Amino acid sequence: MTSPHPFRAELRALVRLALPLSIAASGQALMGVVDTAVVGRAGPVAMAGTGLGNALFFAVGVFGMGLMHGVDPLVSQALGAGEPGRARRFLWQGVWLAGATSLLLAVPLAVAPSVLVRLGIPPGVAREAGRYLWLRLPGLPLFLLYFVARAYLQAHGLPRPMVIAVVAANLLNVPAVALLVFGGASLPAALGPLRLVPPMGAAGAALATTLCMVVQSAILVLAISRVPFPRAGRGHRRPAWPDVRAAIRVGGPIALHMGTEVGIFATVAFLAGRLGADAMAAHQLAISIASLTFTFAVGFGEAGSVRVGWAVGARDRIGARRAGLAAFSGGAGFMSTSALVFLLFPGPLARLMTDDAQVVATAVPLLRVAALFQISDGIQGVGAGVLRGAGETRFTFIANVFGHWVVGLPATILLGFGLGYGVTGLWGGFCFGLTAVAASLLARFLRVSSREIVPLADRAIA
Repeated sequence: MTSPHPFRAELRALVRLALPLSIAASGQALMGVVDTAVVGRAGPVAMAGTGLGNALFFAVGVFGMGLMHGVDPLVSQALGAGEPGRARRFLWQGVWLAGATSLLLAVPLAVAPSVLVRLGIPPGVAREAGRYLWLRLPGLPLFLLYFVARAYLQAHGLPRPMVIAVVAANLLNVPAVALLVFGGASLPAALGPLRLVPPMGAAGAALATTLCMVVQSAILVLAISRVPFPRAGRGHRRPAWPDVRAAIRVGGPIALHMGTEVGIFATVAFLAGRLGADAMAAHQLAISIASLTFTFAVGFGEAGSVRVGWAVGARDRIGARRAGLAAFSGGAGFMSTSALVFLLFPGPLARLMTDDAQVVATAVPLLRVAALFQISDGIQGVGAGVLRGAGETRFTFIANVFGHWVVGLPATILLGFGLGYGVTGLWGGFCFGLTAVAASLLARFLRVSSREIVPLADRAIA
C-alpha cells in the first residue's frame, strides 16, 4: 500500500481538528441567536436592552479575547518543541493574564450603564442594558479563561471537550433563558421552587449566559486536569512575568486587529441604520447568516494555528508551510460551498429569519453580495490563524487597518451613498476590504514560510 501524499495527509489531519473547533465556534454563536429569539418575545425594550448590553460587553471583551489568543502560539510551539511542561506553564500564565485583564475591562463595563441615557439611549432601554451588563460582569473572567483553556486543549489536539462544553451550554441555555426572562409563574406545580423565579427580562438573558459560562468552564477545567505533563514541583503555577509579557506581545496586536474588525462592522451597521429600519433589519439578518458561516473559517484558522505552531516548534519549515497551505485550502473550499448556497438560495435563507416581505426583499441582494466575499472572508480568517501559529500578529493588525479602513470604508461610503446603491452598496464595500486583507495575509504567509520561522521562545532569548 502506498503512503498518502504529504499534502493530502496534512489536509485530512487539519480537517479532523478543524471540524470540531468549527462546531464549537458555531455553538457559541448559536447561544446568541437563541437569546435574541427568546428575548424578542419579551418586548422591544427588553430586546433592545439585551442587544445593546451584549454589544457593549463584546466591544470591550474583544480586546481581552485578543490578548488571550496570544497564548495560542506559545503553547503550540512549546508542544512542537517537545516541552509539555513549558506548555503547561504558559497555560497558567494565561490564567493570570485573564484575571488581571478581566479586572481592567470590568471598569468600563461597570461605568457604561450610568452614561447611556446621557448618550441619547431611551431610559427604559438604558435600564435594561445596565441590568444586563451587571449580570454579565461576573462571567467576564470565565469568558476570557475559556479562550486560554481552548488554546491549551486544541494545541494538544483535543477539541472534543470544547464540543461537549458548547453542547452542554446550549442544552442549558434554552430552558434557562426562557425561565429567567419570563419567570416561572406559568410552570406546572410539580416544578416547585422554579415557579418562584421572577421575570427578569434582559437581565435574565445575561444571567443565563453567565450560568452557561460556568458549565463550560467546569467541563474544560476537568478536561485540562486529565492532560498529562511532567510534574517537577508546582513552580509552573506561579506568575512568570517574562512569559506573561510574551503573551501580551503576541496577543496585543491580535486584540487591536479584532477591535479593528469589530469597529468596521459597527460602522457599517450605523451607516445602514441611517438608511431606515428595513435596511438595518436586512443588514442584521444577512450579517447573522454570514457570521455563522465565518465560524467555520475561524475553525480552520484555529486548526491551522495549532499545526503551524507544532511545525515551527519542531523547526520543520516545510511542515509549517504545508500546514498553512492546507488550512487556506480547507477554509477556501468550505467558504466556496457556502458562497454557492448564498448565491442560489438567498430568498429561502432570508425567509428562515423573518416573514417581513420588505426585509426579505432588501436582504436577498445582501446575501448575493455575501456570496461574492465568502472566499475572501475565509482566506482572511484562516490567514489570521496560521500567521498567529507562526508568531506573526503585528502584520495581521496592519493588514486589517489598511484593508478595512483605507480600502473598505471609502468603497463602502462611495457605493452606498455616493453612487446611491444603498445598503447593498455598503455591503459591496465589504468585498473590497475583505479581499485586500485576504490577499495581504496570504502573501505574508507565503513570504514568511519560504524560510525557517524562528520560534517565539528563541526570539525572546535573542
